[in-house]
Amino acid sequence: MFDSIRVFAPATVANVVCGFDILGFAVDAPGDEVLMTRTDTPGVRIRRITGDNGRLPLDAAHNTVSASVQQLLRHLGREDVGLDIELHKQMPIGSGLGSSAASTVAGLVAANALLGQPLTPLQLLPFAMLGEELACGTGHADNVAPALLGGFVLIRSYEPLDVVRLPFPPELYCAIVFPDVEVPTRDARQLIRRTVLLKDAVTQWGNVAGLVSGLFLNDTALIGRSMQDVLVEPARAILIPDFYRLRELAMAAGAIGFGISGSGPSVFAFAHDAATAHAITERLQQHLTSLQVGSQAYVSPINAQGPKVLRHELV
Repeated sequence: MFDSIRVFAPATVANVVCGFDILGFAVDAPGDEVLMTRTDTPGVRIRRITGDNGRLPLDAAHNTVSASVQQLLRHLGREDVGLDIELHKQMPIGSGLGSSAASTVAGLVAANALLGQPLTPLQLLPFAMLGEELACGTGHADNVAPALLGGFVLIRSYEPLDVVRLPFPPELYCAIVFPDVEVPTRDARQLIRRTVLLKDAVTQWGNVAGLVSGLFLNDTALIGRSMQDVLVEPARAILIPDFYRLRELAMAAGAIGFGISGSGPSVFAFAHDAATAHAITERLQQHLTSLQVGSQAYVSPINAQGPKVLRHELV
């Protein structure tokens, strides 16, 4: 059993266009890191946060990392344990890339390791969802599940929780561009219609089924033509600068499919290889620059590993 551990957890793309709240996948970069140390003083404490520009609370009850770890200790009957946490944010907050999910997952994986791995990653998932509820008001799993389990994930059911890891074409690359605009998740969820037409629901069901089938069949053409959303994307697209032009440019540059990552403002595209993914991000960034909008870009394969331990030691 270790006394100190540093864990990285990856960013995630949730919804994957047509799979609102039920589909998500992990990427290699960006991500967040947590350094956690056991102490002789019971309780969970946030000692330091970097990379957040002072936006995140140090109060253990209100920070998603520490609050989820507190719930984990309570569940295990280990409230006698003392844990000091340093959170190092290496990904933008409010990006639509699962920033809170990455931090929470890194903290839970670190705590679980320091306690001798009493729970499996899947058993940690409900505690990660509690962190999401604190962060954005809804305990959805389409960010935390892929961040925790790695790969491409389907949340088949929330009650009861039923999570399925999906296969995916190994050559699939993801191109991500994060425009420098703010889209709070809580606000983005308010734009979503509460009732939908049956014909739209049928279209959406067909696209979700087509996307999942494409993943199983390694059929990137089927994946691409299934990446259409008639329910959520039309409402959220207005929050992203020139969204439909960005999609045109991505497809012209060789994208398999294009959409909003999570609640935005990040957008993503699938590509057949890294070179095409880089070409897509360059073209999108050029267009955003022409609109006087700054941006950050990331290119990554789908991350099948999920969190990784960067260091552990006895102190």
